[in-house]
Amino acid sequence: MADTDLLFPADDSTSEKPAKGPVLPANLEAEAAFLGAVLIDNKVIEELTTPLMAEHFHEPVHQRIYERVLKLLDRNSVATPVTLKPYFESDEALKQLGGTTYLAQLTADGQGLLHPRELAEQIYDLALLRELVTVGRNLVEGALDTSDEVEPLRKIEQAEADLYRVAEGASTGNEAQTFRKAAFGALEVVQAAMNSGGRFSGKTTGLDTINDKTSGLHNSDLVILAGRPAMGKTSLATNIAFNAARRRMDDEKAGIEPEKSPGAGVAFFSLEMSADQLATRILAETAEISSEKLRSGKLSREEFQRLSFASQELTDLPLYIDDTPALTIGALRTRARRLKRRHDIGLVIVDYLQLLQGSGRASDNRVNEISEISRGLKTLAKELHVPVIALSQLSRQVEQREDKRPQLSDLRESGSIEQDADMVWFIFRAEYYHNALKPDTPDETSSEEVRMKYAEWEARHLELVNKATLIVAKQRHGSTGNVPLLFHSEFTKFSSPDVRHYEDYE
Repeated sequence: MADTDLLFPADDSTSEKPAKGPVLPANLEAEAAFLGAVLIDNKVIEELTTPLMAEHFHEPVHQRIYERVLKLLDRNSVATPVTLKPYFESDEALKQLGGTTYLAQLTADGQGLLHPRELAEQIYDLALLRELVTVGRNLVEGALDTSDEVEPLRKIEQAEADLYRVAEGASTGNEAQTFRKAAFGALEVVQAAMNSGGRFSGKTTGLDTINDKTSGLHNSDLVILAGRPAMGKTSLATNIAFNAARRRMDDEKAGIEPEKSPGAGVAFFSLEMSADQLATRILAETAEISSEKLRSGKLSREEFQRLSFASQELTDLPLYIDDTPALTIGALRTRARRLKRRHDIGLVIVDYLQLLQGSGRASDNRVNEISEISRGLKTLAKELHVPVIALSQLSRQVEQREDKRPQLSDLRESGSIEQDADMVWFIFRAEYYHNALKPDTPDETSSEEVRMKYAEWEARHLELVNKATLIVAKQRHGSTGNVPLLFHSEFTKFSSPDVRHYEDYE
């Protein structure tokens, strides 16, 4: 048998044929032809559209050859059979194929140069199929395990996670990347900021003052948006979700490529409000109709026409609302992966963190459970490479202080929320607390003291009305401080005032 017979079977089959058992998908001829093309012309690798790595080759010898080629090219060296020879003279597996002369045999006919991209794509696809076989085998083995320690739902979640990694092409998991690759990614972020006029480089919130302070929402970041009840947490999250999705929709209609748009498809996990309630808020904001009017149905014909037009205009809005109650962190991650795979979402919003459930292992300790949930959300942000905004409650300590502005220590139930978050935002409306102190409205019989007290309250009310402050209490990659906002309560809508110097903003 010739040396090459070990590599190329006599028939035209594209799979290895072990003596027994199923055949794993592989095409060793394609691997050899592609390696030959690379050794003839190293520029072949630069023109690939497929993220081909050494692990995608089925034959271990081919894996080592391709890995060495990449290392040589990283050092700006030339990869040829001659330059590779010193590295493989003691390779026992290569000796079975004819030793270092096999390297020259790879370049003998040069047929791989005719279609190297197609060869690379086939090698890559077959690697994914092999990984899929592994996932299926693990799933079957896990399903056959009926011991008491087995949790079927967790196995389903793990299987979906494995399938997601296969779908994303991570057939061997994430590998450490070179600084060269990381630096290139950093430059892309800077270039995106320059292209936006020097304002922001991440996903847009649709609110200029927030974009200016945070440079937008960045991939892999966990943002905690916290506040006491009635401050507008859900309203702000809904506004951001709508703004990002609307920008993505408008840019897509304008022919802008998704990766170049600051907008994003949004997955909104609403554990407190129903999908139709969120949709009502968005329609009220867009049509500028009071939410109260929408609930009561007391609309004029002109208002109903505005509402109908807004509904038609937002038909293709890439905003996906999941209002399943009592989700576990594992189930949420599974659903988010599915939305990423199906709709390429670029932003995840969770309303709110304390309504999520842990895996059950720490159910006897709420602090540990919240820690598990916050770590799970941070892991999700990194895994999907999207920003995740999680709303959070604050403890009642805020109400017991004279100064009602939230602090990091007010985050409820776990210090791990602050630790895991890349940014912590507090939404604060002094108007809400000031309205609670409203004195009785004076009449003709009221004393001068009562009139003065009311006048003082009213003057302060006019200063605070419709104003809100986003307190950036933590920002891992930037400064902290106050961000001014306007809150239009009748539409549950936030907007940005024309303010740029806002350190002392209420």
